[in-house]
Amino acid sequence: MEPIEMDKERLTAEMAFKDESSAVIKIRRGLPDFLQSVKLKYVKLGYGYSCSPRSAMVFRFLVALAFAAATMFYLTRIQLDRIPQLWTGQTVQLESIHAATRLAGSAILVLVFRLYWSKRSRPVYLVDFACYQPEDERKLSVESFLKMSEDSGEFENETLHFQRRISCRSGLGDNTYFPRGITSNPPNLCMKEARAEAEAVMFGALDTLFEKTGVRPRDVDILIVNCSLFNPTPSLTSMIVNHYKLRSDIKSYNLGGMGCSAGLISVDMAKNLLKANPNSRAVVVSTENITLNWYFGNDRSMLLCNCIFRMGGAAVLLSNRPGDRARSKYELLHTVRTHRGAADNCYKCVYQREDDKGTVGVSLARELMEVAGDALKTNITTLGPLVLPLSEQLKFFMTYLRRKAAMMMGAGKVKPYIPDFTKAFEHFCIHAGGRAVLDELQQNLSLSDWHMEPSRMTLHRFGNTSSSSLWYELAYTEAKGRVSRRGHRVWQIAFGSGFKCNSAVWRALRPINQSDCGPNPWLDSLHRYPVNVKYP
Repeated sequence: MEPIEMDKERLTAEMAFKDESSAVIKIRRGLPDFLQSVKLKYVKLGYGYSCSPRSAMVFRFLVALAFAAATMFYLTRIQLDRIPQLWTGQTVQLESIHAATRLAGSAILVLVFRLYWSKRSRPVYLVDFACYQPEDERKLSVESFLKMSEDSGEFENETLHFQRRISCRSGLGDNTYFPRGITSNPPNLCMKEARAEAEAVMFGALDTLFEKTGVRPRDVDILIVNCSLFNPTPSLTSMIVNHYKLRSDIKSYNLGGMGCSAGLISVDMAKNLLKANPNSRAVVVSTENITLNWYFGNDRSMLLCNCIFRMGGAAVLLSNRPGDRARSKYELLHTVRTHRGAADNCYKCVYQREDDKGTVGVSLARELMEVAGDALKTNITTLGPLVLPLSEQLKFFMTYLRRKAAMMMGAGKVKPYIPDFTKAFEHFCIHAGGRAVLDELQQNLSLSDWHMEPSRMTLHRFGNTSSSSLWYELAYTEAKGRVSRRGHRVWQIAFGSGFKCNSAVWRALRPINQSDCGPNPWLDSLHRYPVNVKYP
């Protein structure tokens, strides 16, 4: 999600930025009451998702099996009064049954099993993933970033002070990474440097992924790349195909302009493609390119991205091959996508545009937190029936009915009940869009500091790396040895422009020790984390 930060003392109030024309841009704080306006249609949608294709296929198989059995009984002309003999163990003379009818009945059963086997829903496995870690020379501390902004000569004094205030309270540490084009003196923001950043990030993550999994590039059947703000020609997928000499029949897709939640959109797309292509492997590359999208202007609503976004990316290998299950880490259980773009205020709350001087940047509308909260509420309402235990669902509905009854009777307000998602998930990977966003989500979902640790530490160590931040968080969880048992469930949730909120649920297929992580971006600094981040 495009970042937003604010003063500590105003965490529950509105935030105002004054641009150079003295106009006030207010960004509302706080997520809406989870049960204030719950729409049952999204609950029904969640129950509709719970009737998965696998369950539907099993049901259809049982119906077809019953039909085949009835047909076989009819063909063999077994009289109803002889059926009890089968249950009592008495011998039934089947020699009288014609050979042709026995053959026809057997053929029907074989056909039913064959149809079930060919049409069954195959699980999607996460074999492994890799996060890109830039070279140490790409590191830049907060003070160095602020000095770089000052030396550029593009910002006014008040704007520089604003960037300092935001950066010092953003939750980012001194080891985040910048591409070469931005740190050059003077900055060299050109297509060549943008391509260099994209190649370094994507090829670095893919090299690590192929090394960890032992999969050859030519064994990849599906390739999906998501990058919101940099879409050159030829595409980023073509860049990968050319570099690794992938097969000519590979199914490649390039997703652009979909914000920080595009990584989970790519996973959902890969899941659907794998279901349509048995015995296949899919690679998803999630990244963002900031070289050509650095904002040199004084519109404060556009400067937040400079303070939060950093260099990074991840590559994920998914498979539906039965032979890959034994070495895979996770199985994909659910993906839930929420898109609120039909409403104008949602569509324009994160908007790329030109400022009054013609400089392009991404602006944040004042309805941002309200829109994000509404999208989150819709997504959680849809996801709940898929993952929450029955006891939590009953508590939720009872509280909902009590609130409705209290409203009709004019009685006092009933305290809303927020389902305990810690009973549905052991681990949470919430997009590290900014400290204020994480604070609000922790409060609204009643999560502990331990649950929020991967997100906060990712923000501190790598900054907001857009759609790839979820994988840095999962890498942290693995490096700490937290996925210690088979069956642990991981919830990934991300926000993005449009406005979108997307979720993915994974189940661990085996315990994952630190030795199973392979190359991991946290291993060189894991001993320093978690850190207690202090804000001025």
